[in-house]
Amino acid sequence: MTVVLGLGEMGHALAAAFVAGGHPTTVWNRTPGKAPAGAVEASSVREAVAGGGLIVVSVKGNSVARALLESAGDLRGRAVLNLTDGTSDEARAVADWAASAGVEYLHGQIMTIAPGIGHPDAVIFYGGAASVHSAHSAELSLLGGRGTLVSADPGAPTLFGMAVHDTMWGTLNGFLHAAALLTDAGIPVTDFLSKASPSMSALLGYLPSLASEVDSGSHALEFGALQHHLPSVEDLVRESKARGINTEFAAYTQRLVSDAIEAGHANDSYSRLIDHFRKGD
Repeated sequence: MTVVLGLGEMGHALAAAFVAGGHPTTVWNRTPGKAPAGAVEASSVREAVAGGGLIVVSVKGNSVARALLESAGDLRGRAVLNLTDGTSDEARAVADWAASAGVEYLHGQIMTIAPGIGHPDAVIFYGGAASVHSAHSAELSLLGGRGTLVSADPGAPTLFGMAVHDTMWGTLNGFLHAAALLTDAGIPVTDFLSKASPSMSALLGYLPSLASEVDSGSHALEFGALQHHLPSVEDLVRESKARGINTEFAAYTQRLVSDAIEAGHANDSYSRLIDHFRKGD
């Protein structure tokens, strides 16, 4: 039997996925009456976990998750999957508590909205005890077809998720700035995408090279170095200003590239800008 603690939008979807997969499921929520059809609703956390195998927690904040687990009584030898959002250190803190309480712990970062739970392409990053991931693989497969144990570090899934979102927001912001520029010139954005798709697709293809340079710390580049980026960025800023388009995003990039060149990195790859972000400026 699986136990789900917390029946918010995501918790409800998790419990429903277990039920839909034919897995006996007991649930608990601070506000009763929210159990999905087919699940058994417990009146307390202790009652919920009494006969459960895997205890799944999905609440608002890891401090709340830990408090619920502490209120559950003796959980020695039990397995917990914490799917609560937060920082990597917060996930590790719950993992440390679990270790001190004799609990096997797995942390997960869900990379889909609630309706995507259970979909074959739904991604969930897991970190922590491989024994929990292996022993409960059947239950975990009901949540998403692309669940992956990424590390023994319970904080790693959170960082994986943040890295995806960080890249996503930067990409979306850049695209929307470009869309403002295009539409101001009377160019439909869909027309741009249909004709520039090879160039846009190549951007994702560039990421592995960028990753290798960052990991190796080798940024020297014969072609396409930072000094060749600067004129294009400057043109983007000037075009934006001329059209009355917000320049903050483009000007930020201009400053990063200019500062790196002034620091003596004119012939380095764009990956050299990792130095700026590592300094926390």
